[in-house]
Amino acid sequence: MSRYAALVIVLIPGIMAVMGIKWMRDTLFGVLQFPFPFLWLQFIAGFVSFSAGLAFVGGFIFYRDRKRNKVQLKYKKK
Repeated sequence: MSRYAALVIVLIPGIMAVMGIKWMRDTLFGVLQFPFPFLWLQFIAGFVSFSAGLAFVGGFIFYRDRKRNKVQLKYKKK
């Protein structure tokens, strides 16, 4: 059960990061998506969404690896 909960916790920010990449790509090609009135706003929202999703997933993986002692010595808890 806890594996499914962890999967859902990682999936939501992962989807958020994918949407951020899509919005930035659409801005590059000049395609304006519905909730955004301007291309520059769409790019900023995409960048923030991608950064937040990537940071969350990266932090989740780092926390899990630190708990299982699979990180370098300088990252282990003292």
